[in-house]
Amino acid sequence: MAGVAGLKLVFAGTPDFAAHHLEVLLGQSRHQVVGVYTQPDRPAGRGKKLQPSPVKTLATAHDIPVHQPPTLKTEAEQKVLVDLKADIMVVVAYGLILPPRVLAIPPLGCINVHASLLPRWRGAAPIQRAIEAGDSESGVTIMEMEAGLDTGPVLYHSSCAIETTDTAGTLEERLSGLGPRALMTVLNHLADTGQPPACEPQNESLATYAHKITKQEAWLDWRLSAEVLARRVRAFNPAPVAHTRVEGQNLRVWQTQALDREHQALPGTVLVSDEQGILVACGQGALLLTELQLAGKRRVPVADLLRGHAALFAPGAHLGE
Repeated sequence: MAGVAGLKLVFAGTPDFAAHHLEVLLGQSRHQVVGVYTQPDRPAGRGKKLQPSPVKTLATAHDIPVHQPPTLKTEAEQKVLVDLKADIMVVVAYGLILPPRVLAIPPLGCINVHASLLPRWRGAAPIQRAIEAGDSESGVTIMEMEAGLDTGPVLYHSSCAIETTDTAGTLEERLSGLGPRALMTVLNHLADTGQPPACEPQNESLATYAHKITKQEAWLDWRLSAEVLARRVRAFNPAPVAHTRVEGQNLRVWQTQALDREHQALPGTVLVSDEQGILVACGQGALLLTELQLAGKRRVPVADLLRGHAALFAPGAHLGE
């Protein structure tokens, strides 16, 4: 083990959220990153060319060895990890399950940075699900990893408010600041004492699951309340982006505001259309659309969209299938 001077660690992560944590680790001098694990390159963009993950791009720029196995279940891949001789493995949104044999390899175990206040929102999409549910608080959790999905003992919590204007993007940005600070607190404690901070088992009765977001969920069902739809628009921004249809065209919905307005119209009916926004009837209340994007066009404020497409959104027009 590296002792009080610092720890040798392996980092495992894939998206931008993980890359923010790796960047902080690479920018400090106490602990040494001896290897990085990330998911294999994936096709992306219009050309579907293979693209490296943000974590791989960052690690490569710092000459850190990168490993991209499709699985960590084989003895050969586990030997690679053993040979790195790391004290601890830090996992942030890696995307692959670590089998029990892998969890047992580092002397100090494996710790995970999770973007929620566990046990609330275990799973793949904690940021989006917190906004969708109307939670007033979020945060990051540092936990000891075990075989279950995000079930390990909690080492550290750091919380922040969820603002009524937060999107998944803005909340992730804020948590990307909290997470590295929390991680460094835990790593420094481990290096100083050789022991993790006092941990607290998760209360299973409070556990909720943040299932992966599907594109189908992003279709706006106008029969729902305006408040529910407004939260979904924020939760699915910047991806996969809430959307509906108008005159057979796909319409991405980037920003909205829920209004407590009574009406007798069918859900999906345009009630008002002016430079302030397009007001659409919902199952309860009405949703004011303020930033939109027609297929093949840029996202723009509604006032700009109406200059060329006012007829599509005239009062009485219908959005949806």
